[in-house]
Parts: sequence; C-alpha cells; structure tokens
Amino acid sequence: MSLKRAAVFVALFLFAGWRVALAQDVTLTSRDGRVELNGTLLGFDGEFYRVETLYGELTVDGSGVLCEGPGCPDLVDFVADVALSGSATMGAVLMPALVEGFAQRNGYVVAREPVDATHFTYTLTDKRTGKMAARFRFRVTNTDEGFADLLVNEADLVMALREIRPEERARARDAGMGDLTGSNRSRVLALDAMVPIVSPGNPVRSISPLDLARVFAGDIDNWTDLGGPDAPITRHAPDAGSGLGQALVDQVLTPAKLALTSDIISHRTGPAVADAVAKDPFAIGLASYAETGNASVLTLTGNCTFSMMASRRSIKTEDYPLTAPMFLYLPARRLPAIAREFLAYTRDPSAQIVIRRAGFVDQAPEEVPVDEQGNRFANAITAAGVETTLEELQRMTATLTPMARLTTSFRFEAGSIRLDAQSRSNVQQLARALEQGRYDARRILFVGFSDGEGPADANRDIALRRAEAVQRAVVRAAEAANLDRVKLETDAFGEAMPMACDDSAWGRQANRRVEVWVR
Repeated sequence: MSLKRAAVFVALFLFAGWRVALAQDVTLTSRDGRVELNGTLLGFDGEFYRVETLYGELTVDGSGVLCEGPGCPDLVDFVADVALSGSATMGAVLMPALVEGFAQRNGYVVAREPVDATHFTYTLTDKRTGKMAARFRFRVTNTDEGFADLLVNEADLVMALREIRPEERARARDAGMGDLTGSNRSRVLALDAMVPIVSPGNPVRSISPLDLARVFAGDIDNWTDLGGPDAPITRHAPDAGSGLGQALVDQVLTPAKLALTSDIISHRTGPAVADAVAKDPFAIGLASYAETGNASVLTLTGNCTFSMMASRRSIKTEDYPLTAPMFLYLPARRLPAIAREFLAYTRDPSAQIVIRRAGFVDQAPEEVPVDEQGNRFANAITAAGVETTLEELQRMTATLTPMARLTTSFRFEAGSIRLDAQSRSNVQQLARALEQGRYDARRILFVGFSDGEGPADANRDIALRRAEAVQRAVVRAAEAANLDRVKLETDAFGEAMPMACDDSAWGRQANRRVEVWVR
C-alpha cells in the first residue's frame, strides 16, 4: 500500500514515532477493505486512532476504519484517558480544584483514587447514565519530569512552573510533537510568584534582589549583613529540578551573574520549604506565594527607596518582579473531546474563581482607578529623572486620570523584543475579550514606559514602539473582533513612572513595560 493511498484515510498529521511500554498491535482496515494499516496503537481519543506505523506516527479517523487486534479500544464503553505530569505545586491543589470544578459544572460525579505518593486518578462519571466518561491520571513530581514524560508518550499535558527549555523544545519537535513554544501549544493557567521568607521571629523584614541573589550564591552568610542578628544564614529552596528551583536560578541568580551555592537545603515540595524556615529563626527560603505557610514574607527593596510586596494585584500586573506563571503544555496531537472541553473551561470566568479559591492568582482582568494608585503617581514625581519635565508629568497625569488601569500588562524577555510568557498569554486574553465585545464603545490605550538608562527622548520613542507592537499583536490575535466598536490607541511616557530602581537588572526589567488603560 502506498503512502498516497493511505493518506485518503488518515488525517494529515505525520510524526516521528515514539513507542510506549503498554502499547499493543492493531490493524486498521478501511470500510471498503481496500486499505490496511498495521502498527502499534499509541492512543485513541474516542474519535481518532494514533498509530505508529512503517510510515511514522499517523492519526487516523476512527469513523473510516475498522480496528482488529489486542490493542483495539472498546468503542461502545469508551472512557477518555488524560495523563497529566509535572509540577507538584500545580498538581497538589490547582489542577485537582480545576478538574473538580469542571466536573461539577458539566454534570459529572467526580471521585479521587490515590495510587501512591506521586500518583492519583480522578474519575468522572455521567450523573444521568452512570457511565464513566473520563479518567484524569496525575503524576506529580516536578517540571523536568513532566517534560520527560511527554517525550515518551506517558503524558498528554505537562504542568510546568517555567517555560520549556530550548533543548526540551528541540527534542519535542524531533519527536513529532510540534513547536511547544507555539501559541496553541501552551497556556498560562494561573499565576504564582517566588517570595523570600523567614521565620516570624526574624527581625529582618526586607531584602534587595541583589542581596537575595548574594545570599543564595553564598556571598552573604551572616544575618548582620542584612541588618539582622550575628548568626549564620541557613538557606532553604525547592529541588533544583522543580520549576521554582529553576526559576531561582533564572530570575534571581542569573541577572546578578551569580551561581547557586551548594550550601543549601533542598526540599521536594513548597510547603516543606515554608515549614522548615518557619521553625528556624536563622533560616531564609524561597517559596511559592501560595505556599508560605507560617513563615513571614520579605518585602523586596532597592537603593532608591522603592519597595514591592507580593500581592494578588502586583503579581497579576507583573509589577512584582519574581512572578511565576503556571503553564500547561500540550503536544500537536488531538486530545479526547472531554480534555478539549476541560482546557476551554480553564479560561472560563468560573474557573478564575476556582483558581482564586485554590490560593493562586487568576488572570481575570481588573480595572484599577487612579485614586487607588497614589503611590505610583507619587513615585513618578519623586523618582523621575532630570530629563523628565514637569510638562511631561502633567501630560501623563492629564491623560491617565480620567481612565483606569487594567491589570493586564505586557513585559519583555531580558534583552529581547519578545514578550515574556505571561504577556503572551495576556495578548490572547485581551484578544478574546475584544472578540466577545467586552470593551465595545470604550477607549483602550496602550501606554509604553521605559527604564531610565539613556536619553529620555530615545526612551520614550522605544516605549512608544513597544506599545505599538503590543497593540498590533492583540489586533492580530483578535481575528473575530469587530474593532470598529472599540477605540484602540497608543501613547508613551518613557521613564516618567518607574516601578523599581534602575540600578539592577530586575529593576530595569520591571520598568520596561506596556500598560493598558481603559475609559
């Protein structure tokens, strides 16, 4: 049989093959008997077979073939199987809460079946028929393990607390899973943040990002260097293979050009970090915002008197610098219908409520009026550079005072014009809102801001180009929106409203942003 003839009966998805341990041989025969495919069944979603054949991995429409062999699924009593693997932080609370919320909304009876310390399964049963509809199988370890499971077909969805690494992206592409950095291959489910924590009895209440990096690099090892007692510092952090453990290196140490010290106590879970730190008056740790337990959270400060405390709003706007988006990655293959319905549910307003109740930061946009932003405008006046004129500050105030700031903000990867992960998700969120008409008859202003390095005029020009680039990205993504019903504009005020000190990489990164204001 030629590949050309086989293509009549298969969907146009041709992948490099990976064999799973439990796969079994099947024979798929066209209903007229003229075409036959032999291979190893990799999956069935209730509609399509995924089979590894001599031609590679093929996706075959089940309505056009008959299946024979020990691996053939039961078409009458088919139960969708969805495997999720990765971050224990996501798998412990967030994802179970979303599965339970999805089940309740759609009329399923949900039951949790523990397997062992890292495995559990949710079964969803139709209330009306009593028939089992789906199994959501979880393996909760860390982000590294999640991507490894995806590559060997042991996971359909990866729970990740960081973006995919270039080497993981390359291996996934070689395995026929598509480009996992593509717009439809990942989504930000919720937001978290890394926060420095200490024991409630520790007198230190703030730390600069540079000192935080120096602590975890081993350059600072006594509390006296941080304004505390004369005592050695004990360091605690998540495992190096976890998403938060890797974010510690990526977001705290790398910008300071430092490396993680070996003198550190690692923990498999976030709550374990918080528990250990809370019990030790001379300990410091890096924990998830949602998992601080009884420990005290330190405020991030800078040399220019700026300070930033992690809060739901500051994380949502990315004004707090150490944000940690919570990702779901999915390969370029069909998922069962119920899995696709679940993914659609995660973006529903009711899911945002579930996310908040689970202790994480949701992505529902909020409008913040000017009278709730007094500190930001005060900073604009006190910290504006010598090149920022009173006239420019007055122009900014006159422009923004009648409007409200959306918590939807946009920032860029370090040294790049590419939007960061949370911002790319924000593009899709704002585009969907435009398509749904949520901002019809309103004015949306994309406002560019910059750091204070270089001439003020040049910084304002750069900020304006960034604002225009974000507007174009949103318009491209909002394919079904009637943009005649909304007024989209751009403006820029450069370095006029700094969020952090420009004397550090993280501060400059926080200041380079595009905000969205509405009226």
